[in-house]
Amino acid sequence: MPASQPQMQLITFEQYEALPEDRRVEVFDGIVYDMASPSQEHQTISMELSTILNTYIKGKKGSCRVFHAPFDVKLSDQPLTIVQPDLMIICDKDKLDGKKCNGAPDFIIEIISPSNPSDDYIRKLYYYKNAGVREYWIVDPRRKTVIVNYFEGNKLNIQYSFESVIKVNIYEDLLINFSEIADTLNN
Repeated sequence: MPASQPQMQLITFEQYEALPEDRRVEVFDGIVYDMASPSQEHQTISMELSTILNTYIKGKKGSCRVFHAPFDVKLSDQPLTIVQPDLMIICDKDKLDGKKCNGAPDFIIEIISPSNPSDDYIRKLYYYKNAGVREYWIVDPRRKTVIVNYFEGNKLNIQYSFESVIKVNIYEDLLINFSEIADTLNN
């Protein structure tokens, strides 16, 4: 008779909130996954994109808000699914409770870490699409690519290079010149 597989204990929201603040984790279907610290390259890309997005929204006097990791997004209560996207735009202020976002952000960017690329390409793509995220970008510094997944209307899944100017589809006139971001990586 084969040995039985150990049962993973599913975490509750109360248990999640009791975790030490310095422990970076995400929860998928009640199972806790530890996260690695971001690299310098990762942080540089995140800061550049955050600045562009925030400047655009403020310049338009928009009501949406930009957040960056670590900031919890509870996608589901049952089973518990909590993520910490690298960058996100949240337009529905009712989803914000002072500590986290309850429900799907409108726009998410994940910057690939070498230790877990399948998380962003497969797992998070699945969860974000099914939770109602409108647009999800996967930025891969190693491959120097950006994959844009736009889940509304004429659904898009397009890969760009770091030399591209890329439209943020949730806005009519926001374009991001990735070659300028790539230049910051070389300085």
